[in-house]
Amino acid sequence: MTLFRPIPLLTLFAGCMLTSTTFADDKIDRDTETAIPRSSNLYGIGVAVLPKTSGSEDFRVLALPIINANYGERFYINALQAGVWLIDSHDKRVRFGLASQARFGWDADDGKLTRGMDDRDFSLDLGPTLRWQTDYGTFNAQWGFDVGGASHGQTLDLQFVKSLYRGSAFKLNGSAGITLNDHKFNDCYFGVGANETSAVRPAYSAGSSTEFKVGLNGSYAVGKDSYLLFGTSVTRLGDEQANSPIVETRMQPFAYFGYSIAY
Repeated sequence: MTLFRPIPLLTLFAGCMLTSTTFADDKIDRDTETAIPRSSNLYGIGVAVLPKTSGSEDFRVLALPIINANYGERFYINALQAGVWLIDSHDKRVRFGLASQARFGWDADDGKLTRGMDDRDFSLDLGPTLRWQTDYGTFNAQWGFDVGGASHGQTLDLQFVKSLYRGSAFKLNGSAGITLNDHKFNDCYFGVGANETSAVRPAYSAGSSTEFKVGLNGSYAVGKDSYLLFGTSVTRLGDEQANSPIVETRMQPFAYFGYSIAY
């Protein structure tokens, strides 16, 4: 069963609202352009803390490069996402494009409830994306297809980013969103195959479901061109995910801290 078909809606919206940017009057709000507040391109390194496996209550720590930058106002990299804007409104507050999103897998032996299962591999999502900036905040939508071959599934991410505080040195954004995952995606990361069962882990086929997520992201200037970046979020797993025999806790936290240089 197909969970959603947003392409006609996204295409209609883009066709009605977007035009060529040859003579654009740029009114982009850089601080809410991404969940992480910034006013210039940032490059650095950081550490992230995230669950070891799907639904795990234990955590792993990863060192990650930080890139949050635009290139020629068309191409961009935002953490694990990279994309290109294809068409814009005259003021660039509405933009439609194509984006790829990296997705971490996990080692089955790292989790208490997943030992003996197959590892879930790193993968890549690709699909259309839409950003709409308003006076109240920024709305983002992305439809992703797994082109890396891990799940062959689809996800639809809807997000709202709001500036909570803007100072000369300290900035803080809040975000809230939902993610619709189809059954192929959920079955890959939360399902238990017939060859992965044990006395305490029955076979499980996960259907489609919806996640809810809230987060805070901030930056603090420690010099003319140096910034500390930090953030935290919590995701509430959907019913089909939370009911999996490999899930220990429905609430999945995430946090990161990093240092970056504006360039």
